[in-house]
Parts: sequence; C-alpha cells; structure tokens
Amino acid sequence: MTRKILLRTAIFIAGLGFVAVGGLFIYAYFTVDIPNPKAYVNSQSTIIEYSNGVEIGRIGAQNRTSLPLANIPLNVRRAVLAAEDRNFYSEHAFSITGIGRAVLNNLRGGALQGGSTITQQYAKTAFLTPDRKIQRKIKELVIAIKLERQLSKDQILENYLNTIYFGRGSYGVETAAQQYFNRDASQLSLAQAAVIASILRSPGYYDPSYSAANEARLRARFTYVINGMLGAGWITKEQAAKATFPTVSPRVASGSLSGPKGYVIALAQKELNALGFSDDQLLVGGLVIKTTLDQKAQQSAVDAVNKQTPRQAPSNLHVGLVAIRPGTGEIIALYGGKDYVVRQLSDATQSIALAGSTFKPFALAAALEQGIPLTSMWDGRSPQTFDDAGKPYKVSNYGNEQFPKVSLLIATAHSVNTVYVPLGIKVGPNAVVDAARRAGIPQSVAMMPTPSVVLGVASPHVIDVAAAFATFAAQGVYAKPFLVNQVFGANKGVLYQAKPQGQEVFAKDVMADLTYALTEVVQRGTAAYGTAGLGRPAAGKTGTSEQNASAWFSGYTPQLAASVAFFRENASQSLNGIGGLNSVTGGTFPAKVWTAFMKGALLGQPKMYFPKPVHIGGMGAIPMSPSLMTPTPTPSGPSGTSGPSGVTGPSGPTSTATPIP
Repeated sequence: MTRKILLRTAIFIAGLGFVAVGGLFIYAYFTVDIPNPKAYVNSQSTIIEYSNGVEIGRIGAQNRTSLPLANIPLNVRRAVLAAEDRNFYSEHAFSITGIGRAVLNNLRGGALQGGSTITQQYAKTAFLTPDRKIQRKIKELVIAIKLERQLSKDQILENYLNTIYFGRGSYGVETAAQQYFNRDASQLSLAQAAVIASILRSPGYYDPSYSAANEARLRARFTYVINGMLGAGWITKEQAAKATFPTVSPRVASGSLSGPKGYVIALAQKELNALGFSDDQLLVGGLVIKTTLDQKAQQSAVDAVNKQTPRQAPSNLHVGLVAIRPGTGEIIALYGGKDYVVRQLSDATQSIALAGSTFKPFALAAALEQGIPLTSMWDGRSPQTFDDAGKPYKVSNYGNEQFPKVSLLIATAHSVNTVYVPLGIKVGPNAVVDAARRAGIPQSVAMMPTPSVVLGVASPHVIDVAAAFATFAAQGVYAKPFLVNQVFGANKGVLYQAKPQGQEVFAKDVMADLTYALTEVVQRGTAAYGTAGLGRPAAGKTGTSEQNASAWFSGYTPQLAASVAFFRENASQSLNGIGGLNSVTGGTFPAKVWTAFMKGALLGQPKMYFPKPVHIGGMGAIPMSPSLMTPTPTPSGPSGTSGPSGVTGPSGPTSTATPIP
C-alpha cells in the first residue's frame, strides 16, 4: 500500500513537470524519519532574552494537558473534523489535488498554500518549523505518509487534538476548554465545542477577546462548523437550531508572565507586533528575541524598588521605573509593577501621574536658548500672583518658603515655583511646550501653553520623562526608546535588527548649562538627601504634585538616565504618611530608589564627568520686567498645601494621578 502511495505521489508531481521536486520527494521519503513527539514540547515558544543572552521568559510557553481519545467528547471530535477535515476517516494522509495546487502556486512565486489534511497539520505542527519553503512541505508529506502507515486514524486524531494550538498559550482541547470556557473538555456543550473548533484555524484571527472584528469572523465560522456537522449527519436539525453562539471567557495572563518580568515580556510583545510579527508567529514560531535590557541593571531596578519602598505602603501605591541609555534610546531597565498577573497595567509605560517640577528643566532649556543666564536674579518671594491670559494666577513655594532675591541657578536647585512661573512667562509657554516635545514628551501627553505648564500639570508616562532626561544626558540628542534589539528565526537567521537613530534637538552649550544647574539639585538642592552616597557625578530634578498625590525623581549620569515615579490609584489620595513621612516628595523615596538603582546598574563602570558649563548669556543679571508679577503680601501662614517642587496653592490647577487603560 505504501509503495503505491509513494509511486502515485511521485508520478503525480513529475507529471506536473517538476521532475526535480519529484526527485526531492523520493529522496526525502527514504531519509526523513518521524521525530520523537516528546521533543516538540516547548520547542516553538518565542524566547525573550536579556542583552547578554540570558532568558527572561517566553511568549507561548506551551500549556498542554493530554487526553486519551475516549475522554474527548464525540461532539468535540466531530466539531474539529467539520472545521478542518470532514473526510479524515475516509481519505489518505494528504490531498493530491491540494498538494498540486500548493506546488504550482509556490513555483509560480506565490505563497505556499495548504490544502492540508488533519494528518498533514499534525505533521507540520508537531514536527516541523513554520517556514514556507517547498522542502518543508515535502517533509510534511513524507511524515504524513509515514504517520498513516504506523498509526491508526484514531491515534492520529488523538495526537492532533492534544497537539494543535488553540491560542492563549493553550495546546490541545483540554487546555483550550479551560482557557475559553473555564471547564474541562468533557463538560463542553455542542456550541462551545464548535467555538473551539472554529478558533484553532487561526487564534489571532478568531479569538473574540482581541477585537469586535474577530468576534464577527468567529460567529461566521461557528455557523460553518455547525452546518458542517449537520451536513455530515453528526447532529440533528433540532440540535443545530439550539446551538446558539456561547459566551467566551476573557483572556487572562498566564503564569509565565508573573512578577515584574511580565511587564517586560508584554512590552516586548507590543513592540514585536508593531514591527510586523503577529501573535501567531510569536506563540509558535520558535523565535529568539534579544532585548536591550541589561540583566544587572534590571535586577538592580527590582531590588531598589523592593528595598527602598516602605513595607507598610498601601496596596494601591504604584511605582514605575525606566532607565534609558542616552543617545541610543535603548531601554536598560524597566519596572512596571510587582506582578503582571495581578495587574496588567504597566506603571512604567501605561500609567500616568502629574509630573510636578520634573517639567521645570524644559522651561530652563527654553530660557537658556533665549540667552537668559543661570546667574540672572529673580524675586522668589511667596506667594505671588501672575497674569494668566487676563486672570490672576496665584503661586506659592513649598511651605511658603521665601527667596527675596535669588539666581536662576539656586532657584533650580531649590525648585522655586515663584521664579519658574515668571521664567516660563518670559520665554513664552509655547517655547516651554516646544522644548518638552523636542526632549521626548510625546504628542499623546496633553500640554497647554499656559503659565502653569512649568509646574508640571501635565501627566506623562514614566518612560516619557526618562526619554526626555536621556536627551539631556546625551547633550541634546533625542533617541526614541525601544526594547527589541534583535529577532532571530527558528533557524537562527536574523529577522530584525534595530538601528537606533539619534536626532540633535538642543545645542550642546544649552545642555551643558542645563546639566550644571541640575547637578546643583543633586548636590545642594531638593534631591541632596535622597541621592546621598551615589559616589559619581549626577544631575536630576525632583517633582511633586499638589497634595503630594505623586512624587518623581528623574536624573542621569553621563552613561544612563532614569526616571522613578510614586503615585496612588486615585489623585485624591496623598502619598503623605507613607513610610512615616509627613510629606512624601520627589526627594525622598523616589530619589532613594533612583540612587539605589543607579549604584547597582553602574557598579563596576567608570566614573564619568559632564561637560563644563559655558555660562550662556554671560555672568551678569537680566533685570525682571515689573509687568510679569504682582507681589502679594506674605500672610502669617502657608497659603495652601503645596509640594516642594512644582505645586500650586489652592487657586492653581488641580492634579491627578490616574492610570489610563
């Protein structure tokens, strides 16, 4: 029987005029053996690696529970047959006409087509790589023929039903039943069986949890399967009429994504999708993804958050950390939360919080570009009222601290609100917004060109601020952040290679003076306490929102930039009181986390220094225009509860720290 099948297939292929292909088929038949099915397990997951090649985790790590055919309900078996191969029990291992179409199309330059029987699908899924070459198709045919020769139809169907991929990381009908309907395969109704059978053709195309379009396609295919079962006589008209489309369970994260690493894997998958790699490719394609993530730095990020965050913190306290290599955009470390399985919203890339005085450096950059020197003198009394498009805008310093006459350098170190608001007015709020955009704050972050913009009333993501401070560290060169560096195929060939491209958005002289001012924040200003003990040159800026609903520290060394944010689920809830502190500001826990992270991430790296300041605008003072401010008499007590870096009194804008989906 086998000789007849072999001869008939070879003659058929040769008859199409493809003698060479026919010869390949005969050669493959005598040289290709059926591999050990056990070797397939976990072989096709996509592996996510650190930059040094150590594995972080996997996409599509196989979740499989095998069942004997007798324990797989007849309706499930028949639904799959109706969907994929209705003549399975009466036909041979492959369809000659289907193969003919596939070979012709492939040799004409088209995509390699299927026309596959269940036996062929099992051969391809269990034993072969997913490439589309004619050699792989020939091997598939050979293995299918040998499978039919060595196994019964029931054995092939049993193996197929326990091997085929159903999406959501599940392989086989048992785990598919759990994923889509939260029950064992033995408990599936006819309609539920038809849904599972419909999805296996292309999970990313039919799983309704991805999109409404997917659900529409799934409903159409569900009808196709039910009609197929009816046409084959496997169900009655009454059963078909009662088989209404069932409710499908939503997707849940798998255990392979547990802990902080889940946020890294999820971001890698998002980037890969944007690069054109489909979920199906990632789940079963056997790819290897080398990220930009540094293993030592990533561990340092996790350790810093765990050790420097108060143990008695409320459950809804969120901490995000992102570190970026200046000039390239490579994400070196990322902390999005404690456990991705518990909360799928990344506090590093998706949650938002008011930035506070983290935005003051954008006003400083705009001022330096206009020739306003760090030595210019300003009135830092508190409170003061400024003009906001004809409306009074009252601004206070933290604790109503008074700075009767202060240089811009000292105002930066101590985050003096009543200096930075008139500075923003003088350079123009549009110039401040423009500087923020050039540095790396994306268009998706709303910024209004008003006097309050310098006080950080916008709500960026942590990764946005980290990218902006990386621009400062790179002496004015912006590079878009990215995580995926290389993608290797199952055959180890390079499918993708990142090509970082930096763009100079600020002059080096402007960055030299800006960095000099931000080093004062670390050495003698609002971050001096939290950054003590770093042991190398650093620059940065604290940021705290009104009522201390969020607190930031963002800073950099010449080699690395990082941003850390603390915030709660609801902006009406203050950080104050956490860890026993009456006032949780950017210079406390965020700066301590940043410092602990940097010490670990840069351990063993040389101490590097920033360029010297050039003193743009000279050393003299620029007089202030009286029209910019209207001093208000200082009251006997504070004018409002304001944070130390970029907050306003009660008449100023309100703050939020609201995660976005």
